[in-house]
Parts: sequence; structure tokens; C-alpha cells
Amino acid sequence: MGPLAGIRIIEMAGIGPGPFACMLLADMGAEVIRIDRPGALDLSGNPGDIVGRGRRSIAINLKQKQGVEMVLQLVASADALIEGFRPGVMEKLGLGPEVCLKRNAKLVYGRMTGWGQEGPLSQAAGHDINYIAITGALEAIGRKDSGPVPPLNLVGDYAGGSSYLVMGLLAALLEARNSGQGQVVDAAISDGVINLMSAIYGFKASGMWTGGRAENFLDGGAHFYDTYECSDGRWISVGSIEPQFYALLVEKLELKSADGKSEETSYAAQLDRSRWPGLKEKIKEIIKTRTQAQWCELMEGSDVCFGPVLSMDEAPNHPHNKARKAFFERDSVMQPAPAPKFSRTTSEAGRTSVAAGADSREILRELGLQEAAIDELFEQGVVKS
Repeated sequence: MGPLAGIRIIEMAGIGPGPFACMLLADMGAEVIRIDRPGALDLSGNPGDIVGRGRRSIAINLKQKQGVEMVLQLVASADALIEGFRPGVMEKLGLGPEVCLKRNAKLVYGRMTGWGQEGPLSQAAGHDINYIAITGALEAIGRKDSGPVPPLNLVGDYAGGSSYLVMGLLAALLEARNSGQGQVVDAAISDGVINLMSAIYGFKASGMWTGGRAENFLDGGAHFYDTYECSDGRWISVGSIEPQFYALLVEKLELKSADGKSEETSYAAQLDRSRWPGLKEKIKEIIKTRTQAQWCELMEGSDVCFGPVLSMDEAPNHPHNKARKAFFERDSVMQPAPAPKFSRTTSEAGRTSVAAGADSREILRELGLQEAAIDELFEQGVVKS
């Protein structure tokens, strides 16, 4: 049982960061009941829906008053609710925060959006790439000779979105235990990514960050913090920021200057931006002389700060990931294991994603409904399986 055992969360089915947040909570032991809408786009119910693991599902027609009442009954029994609709949708359904908090004063009402509940863009459609575009993050990611590069949807949806929603939800749950009062958690992806950029904005304020891509020490501009192609077409990563780690990198690469001496390894010389382009070219040439496996043999596990760049097929088989049990296989699907790890209340990935409405009858029974009443709800189309 994970550390959130005993916490019940109602999830309004959606896509993207909301479901991922619910996966994290379910992995940590929370009971998550997903409310699916009959006829809506359904990505659940197959082993490949990793993000949908660990839930039970009830399919409710929210266009019927009885369906809305079913949701409110579930809300009355829950600690939190998570929804990811455009602002105003839940209110139109009759399930806005005011209504739900009247039914359950301690409810934490988590709202996951890209732009937030208010602001000029709050009603505009968007996706991860759009949300991170206005934060300064997307513009900073990429090479000099290319435009900004989308970092999958990790930075926006999941780092700035899901992670901040989970953090806010758990903080509000703790506060509710003391105050007896719930509240709304307005988690906007754009807000979260801006907050994630705090250190980078700090570098900028300190004069340590320029406006150009690949000109800084964390964006691939520095020769000691970048990826390099090997002789076999594979890649390695180097992150030798600290002076002692950089000195070891110089030693391992046998990096020589024009006069045959080792490049100066002082901190001042390392951070001399005028030398970065030339040193990067030298390192590129050196790395190209060996395969990825050969560089791993020379540098992996050392204080160079090194790692081979692996594919998604290779990552589960890396010795460190295997030792950490960072992946597991279920139903022939390799998937990430729950994180972080707890010493006593161990997290565990819940059951494989179920189809919409798979647990409708079971959940209705738990609400105290008799079989005849449940059958009537199915006949009227209020609830489906």
C-alpha cells in the first residue's frame, strides 16, 4: 500500500496532464475513480494505455440530471476531484467548484488547464508546445542553426502541468485536514513552466545567460555540457560542469592544445566563452574516434558526468535502470515503474487500464444502490458499462 492509501480521488476523464497526475496518485496508493462519458473518445482499456493504469471506471451520462447527481454522490465520498476541461465546462455541467464544495466542504478541487482559469488566453485551445512558448522555455531549447525544438511534451504537460497539480493537490489535502475546508487548485501549465524556469531567469539576471540558443552552459553552448556523436553513429552525453569534473574530462579525452599541452583546466579558462566553439570542435573530433560502447567503457561511472544516449528500447536494459527496477513488464508492455520510491509505504502500479464503465455496477453498489435501481439506471442510459 502506498503512502496515499485511504485517499479517494474522482477523475473526470480527459487527456494529457490530468490522467498522468492521476496515474502518479494511483501509483502512490490513492483510490482513483475515473468518470468516463459514454460516446466520448476513449483511449482506455488496452495494455498500451500506461497512463490509465490503477483506476476504476464508471461511465456516466452527464447530460442527464441523474448522471450529475451520481457524480455529486461520488464527490461527497471523495477527498479530491481532478478535471481538465476548458474553464467553465464543469460549471455548465452543474459540477463546478461551488456546487461540489457545498456537497463536500473538505473537497480539494484540482483544475488542470494550459492557460489557467482566467486571463486573455484562458478560453483558447492549445497544447504543450503553445503553453511553453510564452514562458521563455521553448525559445531557449534548440541549436543555433535551427528553430526552437519541442522537448516532446515533457516540459509542459507533465513537468509544468501534472507535477504542479499533484504538488498543489497534496498541499491542499494536508491543509484541509487542519482547517476542515477544501479549496480550488488552479494548475496552469504555463504557470508551472514559468516556475520551473526560476533558476534560468536567475542566471539571466546575474548575467550568466544570453538570449541566444546554444550559447550558454546548460543549453548545449558549452563544450563541457552537450551531446556528441560517436564513430558508430550513436551518441553520448557529457555534463562536466564543476572544475574537478571538467579536469577529469580533459584527462579522459587527452584533450591537447596546439602546443601539445593539456588544455588549461582552471575554472576561469573553462568558462571562457570565446574558447567554447574551438574546444567543442576538438571534442567532436575526439569522440568520433570511438564507438559509444568504447566511450562507456572509458567514462561511464566516473566523475566525468557521463551517460550514453539510449533509445526507449534500450533504456529498460541499462544495468542501472535494471538495478533500480525502474521499468517493469506487464501484458507484454514495458512501462515505467512508480516513482519516487518509499522505504516503508511502497508504491505499486495498479491494474492495467480498464475500458470505460468497466466498474460501473461495483461503484454503484458501493454508493448503496440496490440491484433494481442499478438496472433502471442502465435501462435509462444514465450509466453504462
